[in-house]
Amino acid sequence: MNALTQPRAESAIDARVLRATMGMFATGVTVVTYQVEGQPAGMTANAFMSVSLEPPLVLVSVRKSSRFNQWVEEGVRFGINILAEDQRALSAHFGGCPQDDLELPFCAHEGTPLLEGSLVQLVARAVDVHPAGDHLLYIGELEYVRHGTQRRPLVFYSAKYQQMHARSPMVTAQGCIEGW
Repeated sequence: MNALTQPRAESAIDARVLRATMGMFATGVTVVTYQVEGQPAGMTANAFMSVSLEPPLVLVSVRKSSRFNQWVEEGVRFGINILAEDQRALSAHFGGCPQDDLELPFCAHEGTPLLEGSLVQLVARAVDVHPAGDHLLYIGELEYVRHGTQRRPLVFYSAKYQQMHARSPMVTAQGCIEGW
């Protein structure tokens, strides 16, 4: 047996310490949207990243206990909405603190639910799902990209929403980024 095939010992890293440590990595905030029996649904996720440009792939990490897993499998489309700083209430709502009086600005692209007013709206088709500990990693191939108005992103750092003080780059019609 080599080191790669030996049974794994219990982790000596406390989950609370790991969560606090990983919280030191600033992330944007997304709401991943999908269909549940023909109705739009969503969940807040900050474990999102670009994987590949050719083909255009993204990754979303989803807790195994999430109801998302009951509705999204390979071949199913889902939305990714990158939130703006003024959309904090949507992050909280879809992150487990529902607000009954919050108007949910759902819209759709070819049947995939999205959130109107997001900084960016993406539609991806799940092409692969990988188990990873207590999460599932969804690889999605992008089929739609839309940029919203230029506003500051919602940023999460050290278990709190934070403000970002930076100038937003402009994307030209040719797909180039200006201002870098």
